[in-house]
Amino acid sequence: MSENSTPPQPAMPSSANLIMALGLIAMMSGLLVVLAFQLTAPRIVANKQRALEKAIFTVLPSATSSKNYKLDENGLTQLPDDAIAVANVFAGYDADGNLAGLAMESSARGYQDVVKVLYGYSLESECVTGITVLQSTETPGLGDKVSTDPAFLANFECLDASLNEDRSAVANPIRTVKNGTKTNAWQIDAISGATVTSTAIGNGLQESTGRMLPMLARSKDSLLMSINE
Repeated sequence: MSENSTPPQPAMPSSANLIMALGLIAMMSGLLVVLAFQLTAPRIVANKQRALEKAIFTVLPSATSSKNYKLDENGLTQLPDDAIAVANVFAGYDADGNLAGLAMESSARGYQDVVKVLYGYSLESECVTGITVLQSTETPGLGDKVSTDPAFLANFECLDASLNEDRSAVANPIRTVKNGTKTNAWQIDAISGATVTSTAIGNGLQESTGRMLPMLARSKDSLLMSINE
């Protein structure tokens, strides 16, 4: 054999074989993703429920127990204790069984993603009595100050959300204003450098209170009756 002869080249796989191999890889990857989701979904749901339960007692600090309710245009429905994921109103009770307040969710678009909070509400004073952030991916050191800044959190010691005379709407919709310019009880004094996130929380509260509180007013008697059972 000549020293300059070229060794034979291996045969290239056919296009059909390549397509088949890629299809099998894609199928296996898809199956693994589905399997991972199915295995982790119950744990994720359980973690979210625990976080929500903790949040209820954060915004209603005097509460020691709670009940779950579903509120819509058809009225108020009490739900089982394990139905926290589908509830949208949570009633908190103190050690003596008295109503400590209600908790509801709100959400709005922030700088990077949706900012979701749970807020406490007092039927007696008709005001938002506290908030805790459930979901946020805002800029660390700036947007995340909404969870820790004492001056910002003071906005929610009694943020006015009272209804108008015929109970059909919030009398003064909640608004976020520039830091240091708050003049009314329904305004939120924004955090300097985190105005977008502050505004997102205000927008979420405005939407949620505007939608939920008139329905809550229509169902107040049934709610109080349920509470006293």
